[in-house]
Amino acid sequence: MARRRHEEEHENHERWLVSYADFITLLFSFFVVMYAISTLSESKYKVLSDSLLQAFRHDRVVTAQTTGLAPMNRTTPGPPRKVPRAVNVVRIQQEQKLLSIAQKITDALRALMQSGQVKLTQLPQGLAVEINASVLFAPGQAALQPDVVPSLVDVAHTLAGVDNVVHIEGHTDNLPIQTPLYPSNWELSGARASSVVRLFAANGVDPARLRAVGFAENHPVDTNDTAEGRQRNRRVTLLILADVPNGDSAAHPVAPKEAPLSPQDAAAPATIVPVASTPPAAAPGTATLPAASVPPISAAPPGKSPRNG
Repeated sequence: MARRRHEEEHENHERWLVSYADFITLLFSFFVVMYAISTLSESKYKVLSDSLLQAFRHDRVVTAQTTGLAPMNRTTPGPPRKVPRAVNVVRIQQEQKLLSIAQKITDALRALMQSGQVKLTQLPQGLAVEINASVLFAPGQAALQPDVVPSLVDVAHTLAGVDNVVHIEGHTDNLPIQTPLYPSNWELSGARASSVVRLFAANGVDPARLRAVGFAENHPVDTNDTAEGRQRNRRVTLLILADVPNGDSAAHPVAPKEAPLSPQDAAAPATIVPVASTPPAAAPGTATLPAASVPPISAAPPGKSPRNG
């Protein structure tokens, strides 16, 4: 039998594709891993950051004995900073001074405080005496009522004996007013504040320490939707500013939460926090009238009936 001739195998010239495919697969896997490593998880990063902050803020000093590692320089929190004793003494004197002023004003306005027409409030920047406009002025007018002048004169004598800066703030409700003398609530609120300023200046208070500020209806303490709320919003506030440690008087910052004082609590111990000494500046939305440049205020002409009280 004839032996078959062994056919010669065909040589494959495309075997390189197998190696190339393996290389491409490994390269793809490499970049996938690199991408996964470079993508940060925000939640895990925050946990790591908080852990590091907690570790570095720990009061215990890490030493080589406790960790077995080489010692590392570490800054430890120093002792709390102590307030100079002189500053504490000045602050205590200021608190006692404001409490004495509060007691004298309470004695001068006791009848009005008991009837709810006056409220004495302790603020971080000083003392606020809120007087309802109904006991000071006739509706739509800026001339002081004669029966309230003696009480205000007593307050002026108290303020004449101290060197605190006093802001007199006039406030109205949102009812519009249009008279020849007061075209808007801005003029009315500023004129009412100026009337009190002139009375204080005429009774011994240094005019350089007085500020007359008109806020119109922009700083209500109650709603203007009811008659009771509008009546409370029509007011004059005496803000007696606390002194700062260097002896100057504080500026007028934004008023925080109030803490009303009753006549019985006016002499109780309290903490008065002085604020930074910044030159007084009118807040946005206010109209400031110099005490010495405001013309005398007379009654409104009978031609037009004012609508704002």
